[in-house]
Order: sequence, then structure tokens, then C-alpha cells
Amino acid sequence: MQETNEPKKKNSFGAILKLFILILVLVAVTNTAYIVRENEYAYVTRFSKFVKIQDTAGIHFKVPMLDKVETIPRYRMMYDIPPSEVLTGDKKTLVVDNFAVWRIDDPPKFMKTVSRISEMENRIDAVVYSAVKNTLGTMNQADIINSDKGSIDYVNVKITEIVNAQLKNYGVSTIAVEIKRLDLPSDNESAVYNRMVSERTQMAESYRADGNLEASKVVNETDKEVGILLSKAEATAEELKGEGEGEYMKIIADAYSTEDRASYYEFIRSLEALKATMKGDKTIFLPADSYIVRVLNGSLE
Repeated sequence: MQETNEPKKKNSFGAILKLFILILVLVAVTNTAYIVRENEYAYVTRFSKFVKIQDTAGIHFKVPMLDKVETIPRYRMMYDIPPSEVLTGDKKTLVVDNFAVWRIDDPPKFMKTVSRISEMENRIDAVVYSAVKNTLGTMNQADIINSDKGSIDYVNVKITEIVNAQLKNYGVSTIAVEIKRLDLPSDNESAVYNRMVSERTQMAESYRADGNLEASKVVNETDKEVGILLSKAEATAEELKGEGEGEYMKIIADAYSTEDRASYYEFIRSLEALKATMKGDKTIFLPADSYIVRVLNGSLE
């Protein structure tokens, strides 16, 4: 029985030894190799002293137990800055909501000065707030609110330049610092809104008054032109009337130029008058010596 158990014990010991050696190899490989990805840096230190920056993607090796490797983002990061209140040039409050797009340009400097992303975001927050306060502090609230896109772009570029100048000592840079939103504080939002309504109402009244003034000018000018035209028309009518009366008098004069013509004209006019008078059922009283009675009696000589 002892002879059959000896080979089994030897085989078990060999398997355990192989497993132990394999574990040692894995531990050695794990402690000596590290992987660098495409979107990160590897910051290598030895006894807390900087050794190198590894920026080539792939598998790399280090001295086990001595070297320490920390990864640093190589990609652009966006930090959504909490909204903050700033005073404008006319001492009015605005709530500004920003975001910053930033990256690490100098990993050794970043690790020596800041070393943590969260700490860097805190510093970006403070620097952006200072830049926004100083920039908007030179502008009036109405100008900021009524600015077009080009003006806001100019403000964003100016803020970005100020922020970059202050962050270069940390080994980072901002690609852009943008204003997402501009709001009024909740406590004076209603007052500002009412003031804006009042200002717009005053502007509307001013425009309405100007319109009424122009309308009255047009009406007065039109009435003046109408008066001139009517005066000219009345003058022309009077002139034509005078010419007609003159022609009429000329005709009368021609009609009465001789005694025969005068008698004939008077006879015709009397007949026309009689015809107009005798229309309908009427009773007419005329003096016996009237021309019409004489015509009717045939006593006209």
C-alpha cells in the first residue's frame, strides 16, 4: 500500500508546486507590467519622485515594488460650473450658468500642483467665477440681456482668455468657457419684468404719439389741398356761371332787340308759364288785365 501512495503524493506535490510557480509568475507580471490606453497618460514615480510620463498606448513595464503608476486623462473634459450671481456694471445682479471644456497639457506640472481632477475642477470654478465677474462687471445689465449672439461670443472668448492665463501654471488649458444661460435672481425677476413692460409701454405710447402727429400732419395737408381745390372749383363755377348769365343776357337782348321779337318772346314765355301752371286740377285767379288772361280771351293786340 505504501508503494501505491508514494506516486500519488509526488504528483500532488508537483501540481501544487506548478500552481505556486504560476501564481508567482502572474504576481510578477502584474507588478511589472501596466497598460496605457489611447486616451490617457501614465504618470510613473519611484519613491514618490517623478520618473517619466508614458503616453504611448500599449503594455509597458515598471520596477516592481518600487515604481507607482497613476493614469491621467488625455481627453477633453467638460465641467458644468454651478450657477453663480455676479454684479453688472450698473450694480444689478445676474445669475450666470457656465460650463468649461478643458484638458491637461503638461501632466508632470499638473501632478505636482494639483494631482486630482476634482481639485482641478474646484480651481476652474473659482477662476471662471472671477473672470465672469470682472468681464460682466464692466457691462450694463440691459446691454448683456439684449446682446446678440456675436456679442455673447465675444464675451465667451474674453473669459476663456482670462481663464487660460490663470490656469497655465497648473499644466492645463481651457478650450472654451461658455455662458449657457443668463437669468435674473428670483427675488427681483418680477420687478424687472414689470419695469420692462413699463418701458415697452412707454415706447409704444411714444410711437403711437409720433404716428398720431404724422397722421394729423397728413390730414391737415390733405384738408388744405382739398380747400384749395374747392376754392378753385368754386371760382371756376362762378366764372362759368357769370359767363352763362352773360350769354343768357345776350340771348335776351337779342330776343328783345325789336318790338316784334319782344312780343313773340313774351308770348312764348307766357304759354310756357300757362302750360306749367295748368297741370293738375287747380283753380287759378288771375287779374283781368294780365297778359295770360288777355291771351286766353283773344284780346291781345
